[in-house]
Amino acid sequence: MTRVLVTNDDGIESPGLHALAVALLEDGMDVVIAAPVTQSSGSSASIMAADAGGRIAVDRRTLEGLESVPAFAVHGGPGLIALIAARGAFGDPTDVVASGINHGANVGRAILHSGTVGAALTGGLNGAWGIAVSLDVGMSPTDFHWDSGARAVTRLIPELLQYPRGTVLNVNAPNTAEPRGVIEAELAPFGIVQTTLTQQDEHDIRLAVEDLPNAPEPGTDAAHLADGWITVTGLDPVSHVPLGISVSALS
Repeated sequence: MTRVLVTNDDGIESPGLHALAVALLEDGMDVVIAAPVTQSSGSSASIMAADAGGRIAVDRRTLEGLESVPAFAVHGGPGLIALIAARGAFGDPTDVVASGINHGANVGRAILHSGTVGAALTGGLNGAWGIAVSLDVGMSPTDFHWDSGARAVTRLIPELLQYPRGTVLNVNAPNTAEPRGVIEAELAPFGIVQTTLTQQDEHDIRLAVEDLPNAPEPGTDAAHLADGWITVTGLDPVSHVPLGISVSALS
């Protein structure tokens, strides 16, 4: 039986995390939940934790509808959770780190900043398969189709397991009950939102998040997602780029 860690960056009370865990449990997976006790969006793969005398504080939880699933609220971000899970913090290390379902899309190279993606990448770096999943709810959602993201994960995990351990997928689902299908897509140059500096004085800086003014680049994850597709992108956890710098002595 495939053992799956379900985590996120929206916090353990997130409905997206609940929907993902339920879908994986119903699909026959051995599920353990460990998620931040509070919102940790934008934490990337940070392994910082709340100070508890040099220890990481963890609270056992029972989640409604998931009473049979071990659940832990961690006073730290999702990257840290994936790291300590690989070390046996929540029982036997898991085969898969499934992170999400995030409240909002994670597309383009801006996924560098995503805690959702950071957890999946950390899982991959530590020998698991990783899959991050996000729901494109837009700026002012009225309905949430979490099942679209959850179904995408249960469909994709069997394919993911055909690849070597360490393989990581980034998945985005449109906020609709009937997506057009699943399509592999490259990362957009940035993302679908931007941050702007709206205030700066002697003591404070304020950022705002807003939609990008231009249409996404055709063929990218942002463009396919906008057209109603579930997008799948394979990610490299950490790699190097050869530069051809010659060895020389310092003088």
